[in-house]
Amino acid sequence: MIMRKKLQYIKSLWSPFKPFRIKWYFGKTAIGTPYFLPRRTVKLTKEEAYEKVLKDTQNKSLVHFGKNPEELAIKYEGYSKFVTKKIGFDITSLGWKTKWDDKDFRFEWEPNFSFVFFGFQIAAIIVAPEQEHYWEAWLYYELKTDHKNTKKERITQCKKEFPLRYKIYRNQTEPESVDYYDLILREKYK
Repeated sequence: MIMRKKLQYIKSLWSPFKPFRIKWYFGKTAIGTPYFLPRRTVKLTKEEAYEKVLKDTQNKSLVHFGKNPEELAIKYEGYSKFVTKKIGFDITSLGWKTKWDDKDFRFEWEPNFSFVFFGFQIAAIIVAPEQEHYWEAWLYYELKTDHKNTKKERITQCKKEFPLRYKIYRNQTEPESVDYYDLILREKYK
């Protein structure tokens, strides 16, 4: 179930939207999953916990300032820290949220697959045309249109309820009008 949700964006390949492409990355670890480089959590060792307690009890801006480090040490042993993955695989799903209401979709990050091995990374990054507009419109199409209707009817509903018409200034004083549906839909659905 969780994996199905993580890979839900693959349904866009069978939708009226143009197919996405895969951009490959090979090199030193540099692609986030999504915000941070691939990492994992580990418990602090007793020594690390005690060092953190000492530091926190000496920092005037923290709540534990001036407290007995011996009493806090046991509590700090349950703390975790992040460490860079030496070997690992991550799947990052399509990142999105709703802003003002449940129909105001906002794109946050593209899906990717990442494999790290001792400081090197192979990543497959899912790239769509006009990425932000593509995924926001596709989410509206997938989650807010009536699935009983035809694909054309659903796209008509998208265009009406979730318009993507903008005025853009490109090195000139007169604005250019752009409808992003023309750039992200397959030819027969425009």
